[in-house]
Amino acid sequence: MVGVMTYENLGQGALDYLPCRYGKSKLLFRGPRRKLEGDYALFIGGTETYGKCIEQPFPALVEQQLGLPCINFGWLNAGVDVFLNDSTVVEAAQAARVTVIQVMGAQNMSNRFYAVHPRRNDRFLKASSLMKQVFREVDFTEFHFTRHMLCTLSRLSPERYAMVVDELRSAWLARMEQLLAKVSGQTVLLWLADHTPDDDGPDQGLGADPLYVDRDMIERLRPMVTEVVEVSASSKAQALGTEGMIFSQMEAPAASEMLGPMVHTEAAQALADPLANLLGRRRKSG
Repeated sequence: MVGVMTYENLGQGALDYLPCRYGKSKLLFRGPRRKLEGDYALFIGGTETYGKCIEQPFPALVEQQLGLPCINFGWLNAGVDVFLNDSTVVEAAQAARVTVIQVMGAQNMSNRFYAVHPRRNDRFLKASSLMKQVFREVDFTEFHFTRHMLCTLSRLSPERYAMVVDELRSAWLARMEQLLAKVSGQTVLLWLADHTPDDDGPDQGLGADPLYVDRDMIERLRPMVTEVVEVSASSKAQALGTEGMIFSQMEAPAASEMLGPMVHTEAAQALADPLANLLGRRRKSG
């Protein structure tokens, strides 16, 4: 049975994601490559949408239920900026029958306090002059990832850290509004996490993904989308841990923090009926 120990016989690359490019985009999306023409649904989001360590992520499961091509534009550790600034993604979303946008965390995007890599959004590039003024005692050259940097700031000064969080939330809302304004067709905003937007999830340092996003932020966006679908992983799904996931030994620590196959099944089930209604289609399975 394929499972947590799959890495023993599959070596370094446990899953072949068939990476592919579309148009002029510099992003490598999960394949197989599809044609951006005719009727299709587009899925935009982070690691969960991409389906890291998941043989059949929820966009593929939705396709099986709807009988409509579901193109996966998930990107690992994505922030809103990576899609907002990619003309190929925006054009594909404009041409789609419906676009599902996963709620992504607010930490992995450039803002008034710091800049991130334009494609590898979890990579911290540099602190702004404002950040250096607020945290004069911090040597920002020591950081390579946003979470590491933010964890350090939260321990150093909760009060000053709160200023950064407020900026990230404001920036997230502004960028999401910009993205939704560019996507002219039907849109579904998908909350997919191990907790609801009303709580912070399990205590794990800064909080659970999508980091810093709460109910109020979701409600602020509701008038701009066609539908909001909330999926909070069931306790049964969470209890399975990495069972059914496929990953290499090197990927094991990261895999233990990801949502497993059963959560993807729950997400597909939650999305199938709303999408079928928007598209005027019948589900192929119950």
